[in-house]
Amino acid sequence: MADLDGSILDRLFATIAARRGADPGVSYTAKLFSEGRARIAKKLGEEAIETVIAAIAEDASLAAESADLLYHLLVLWADAGIAPAEIWAALEERIGVSGIAEKAARAHKG
Repeated sequence: MADLDGSILDRLFATIAARRGADPGVSYTAKLFSEGRARIAKKLGEEAIETVIAAIAEDASLAAESADLLYHLLVLWADAGIAPAEIWAALEERIGVSGIAEKAARAHKG
């Protein structure tokens, strides 16, 4: 088995990005891209709800639902032209900062 760490998201993102422009008839990822950002976002929302339901039900499917959620989030990032490194950098900036303080700082910027 390959090493399992956070780099799996970077590798998955690269695979997803490579599917842009592929045949939607043979690639689910290409099909999502061809249907547009609104459809991708809708699928992400559906997967988020399924993840929440699995969590509340303490269902064994939580891991699988979480994987589906992350996959669809990565598709959305790829569609929006956002690289995972941008997200990792944003998260890095938040390390050691209280979530309450970070949220308040964002509210003052907007």
